Amino acid sequence: QVRPVESGGGLVQAGRSLRLSCTVFGRTNTNINKFAMGWFRQAPEKDREFVAAIHANGVDTNYGDSVAGRFTISRDSAKNTVHLQMNSLKPEDTAIYYCAAGSYHPQPSTYDYWGQGTQVTVSS
Repeated sequence: QVRPVESGGGLVQAGRSLRLSCTVFGRTNTNINKFAMGWFRQAPEKDREFVAAIHANGVDTNYGDSVAGRFTISRDSAKNTVHLQMNSLKPEDTAIYYCAAGSYHPQPSTYDYWGQGTQVTVSS
């Protein structure tokens, strides 16, 4: 079983930065690094939104339109960890942020394993 666990959420003022991390746990013989990793977010009464994804090769990345140029996704394969650096945060970035393992695709349904989420709140 593959289990992503997010950390790093919190309350931050608009214009500031925050870094989320996601460590992926699995069985000893599970090649966790074969998965692409994605970040999604969901605000109250809204659909889950694609934020960013990083390919299993650790090089190719993809971003949602609302965060492109402000957020950066990266992965540390040796530590089975993916990071999401969020700069120039806006109040509309407020949401629960989820880490997921699976495809390199913006559609949530293409990801097989999901974390519990971490709350990010941006005050104006």
